[in-house]
Amino acid sequence: MASSSKCRPEEQAPPDVFYNESEAAKYLHSSRMIDIQTQMAERALEMLCLPEDEECLLLDVGCGTGLSGEVLEEAGHQWVGCDISRDMLNVAQSREVEGDLCHHDMGCGLPFRQGMFDGAISISAVQWLCYSDHAECNPRQRLLAFFQSLYKCLRRGGRAALQFYPQDGDQLQLLTASAMRAGFGGGLVVDFPHSSKVPSSETPETLPRQTRPAADRPETLQTPRECTAPPPLVLRREDRSYGRRDGRATTKSREWVIQKKEVQRRRGAVVRADSKYTARKRSKVRF
Repeated sequence: MASSSKCRPEEQAPPDVFYNESEAAKYLHSSRMIDIQTQMAERALEMLCLPEDEECLLLDVGCGTGLSGEVLEEAGHQWVGCDISRDMLNVAQSREVEGDLCHHDMGCGLPFRQGMFDGAISISAVQWLCYSDHAECNPRQRLLAFFQSLYKCLRRGGRAALQFYPQDGDQLQLLTASAMRAGFGGGLVVDFPHSSKVPSSETPETLPRQTRPAADRPETLQTPRECTAPPPLVLRREDRSYGRRDGRATTKSREWVIQKKEVQRRRGAVVRADSKYTARKRSKVRF
């Protein structure tokens, strides 16, 4: 039986318990952890494809001690961070980070208003939602609550780059399926799919493919480069009002109304002729 020291952190204790004062101190004094955290945050920020020379408001989910937030600051952006560990946030406050900090469990849904952020990143945090700390904790429900609230607080067309450590292919599938169910588009970005460090379940062939044309993608999506950090899951907030997936007309749209009228005509009913006013929304008049 493996010792507890070799177990994944997610299997040892809940995140608010595991990331205690001693664990938080490692992110303050360990140069190796600081370098890795910074590298992963830079990679995630790169994947957001933010406009150049424009200040954006970004969300850092699982911000911890604020190391990833400092990367956002250096890039000229403002940020808001949330984390479940009070000790990690205390270290962030002692480091006097510029971002606003929020003590919150992302599995309960993010407490931010609709369309508030231009983008979001998360470094080594989302995989915690795949584990159940007690009988009442349902990973599927918590993941869906997180992704639905993340979708809501992003502006239309905004992106989220989530770096995480899946234990196996099942967790990877659970995470991506929950994101797609919430309305996101996108997929997993793997720089070196044939590397021995990448499990076979993480190759692009088994994941939703990127739908953007190659010419519109950032350079890192076209030209692989060495990156010791695990690849991020890049999500894109898509407009849900584009129509039905089965190809039929959207309910109460002009096309839908015309189709309904045609069915009534074939049945012999008396139906008014189509015009430019058919299915036109009426403005609300107040007296």
